[in-house]
Amino acid sequence: MALLERVSTLVRANLNDLIDKAEHPEKMIKQVIIDMQNQLLQVKTQVAIAIADQHLLEQKQKENGDKVSEWMRKAELAVDKKQDDLARVALQRVESCRDLSDGFGQQVTDQKAQVENLKTALRQLEQKLTEAQAKADLLIAQHRRARAVGKASDAKLAIGDNSKAATFDRMKRKVAHSEAMSQAKSEIAVDNVEERLAALEKEDRIEQLLVELKAKRGA
Repeated sequence: MALLERVSTLVRANLNDLIDKAEHPEKMIKQVIIDMQNQLLQVKTQVAIAIADQHLLEQKQKENGDKVSEWMRKAELAVDKKQDDLARVALQRVESCRDLSDGFGQQVTDQKAQVENLKTALRQLEQKLTEAQAKADLLIAQHRRARAVGKASDAKLAIGDNSKAATFDRMKRKVAHSEAMSQAKSEIAVDNVEERLAALEKEDRIEQLLVELKAKRGA
């Protein structure tokens, strides 16, 4: 039965493995619970139908058993009345009803086995559903914690990555060199201004000395 196969698959499912493999564990565990609830409803319905069928088969078995007794009574009456033809007909009915009763008896046996299988599947699925509902929050919390630990480990590895550290050092040296060049250029610019001003002052002194010299010489 396809229903029992689906139930068996759900019962055998390892919730921890499912969560580990799931891309979205929370959605997955909720879906598993929904699937179990749906299957549980179907199994309950099938159990009720199977029990009803069993009762119907038992009723048919009893009815034919009662007919065996009734036709046997009629056969005996016909024999008592010296009506052999009627006795033969009654006995034929006895055999026919007995065969039917035996057939229904075998069906009752098979149906009882089917009912027990469905009841067992129902109990197992109810237990698995209870387990899933109880573990759902715990499993999701465990997965979130494991994921957080994994991210923290990745961050530590990234921090300890020598290649990235070397790249950082190179960038640091490059920035320091750029700052030094800027400072040097600034200092050169200052020196140039000072030199130009000093040159102007020197020219001014020379012109002043020239004027004084001409005055002395009466030029």
